Amino acid sequence: MTKSELIEVISTQNQELTKKQVEFIVNGVFSSIKDALKTGDKVEIRGFGSFKIREKNSKVGRNPKTGDKVEVPSKNVPYFKPGKEIKELLIQAD
Repeated sequence: MTKSELIEVISTQNQELTKKQVEFIVNGVFSSIKDALKTGDKVEIRGFGSFKIREKNSKVGRNPKTGDKVEVPSKNVPYFKPGKEIKELLIQAD
């Protein structure tokens, strides 16, 4: 599902809101999540899951073209952990 499809679904479920209003709300939610992660905070949405930043340590990799060893620096990566309800829903889908 894309962001525009999400906006479409929410606007059809909430006829009292215009698409512009729904788009503003969805953009605000995503922006708030990004801002929290940027400052190192964890974002937890009960029943859905949590977002946080994980630090990946530096490592020695290899250049696939030449085979030479290359130092890969440490970096921060976003991580999503699904909540219990999402996990149970996905297990039932199998």
